[in-house]
Amino acid sequence: MNEQIKQQIIISGVGGQGVLFVTRLLAEAAINKGYPVFTSETHGMAQRGGTVVSHLKVGHFSSPLIRPHFADAMLVLNSENIIQHGIFLKPDGWMSVNSEKEPDSREVVSDSARVYYHDADQSAHKLDNPKSSNLVLLGYAFKDNEKESEAEKLFCSFDDIKDVLRSRFAQKKEILSTSIGALEAGYYDGSSPI
Repeated sequence: MNEQIKQQIIISGVGGQGVLFVTRLLAEAAINKGYPVFTSETHGMAQRGGTVVSHLKVGHFSSPLIRPHFADAMLVLNSENIIQHGIFLKPDGWMSVNSEKEPDSREVVSDSARVYYHDADQSAHKLDNPKSSNLVLLGYAFKDNEKESEAEKLFCSFDDIKDVLRSRFAQKKEILSTSIGALEAGYYDGSSPI
């Protein structure tokens, strides 16, 4: 186990987009690797499409919440949330955003941050599984992650998340197949940074 791992990740979206599911997948991957994990989330009328933000800390931390300008990475399932949650990203951090066009992020995010954007919703619709955009974006994030320096890479790999999905859905072959298909749709598409 890497005792030095310390990573803080924000996952942001709206109710029904699967923010908490993505958080749990990442947390399980951390546990499988033997890392300590903190998670915390806030729900704002999530059942009605309200804002949901999840904090994930991997490594030895004393509290679950991420302070502004301290998140190493962000996954943003709803690009409008950048205005509200972009402040969490550290100046040299990176984020993967679900957006059909370049999101307006520079008011909140440092010029040295890397912002990658992908139309995960469209990719999920092409799969005939519109609710899978969270997994598609997670796949894109792992592809984006390959462009980052070793120090900025996520604590787990694309294959680690596939292993978590296999474990979670071992008895549900159809769900497993569609989940891995959505993750791979993002990972094998790729995109360029802004």
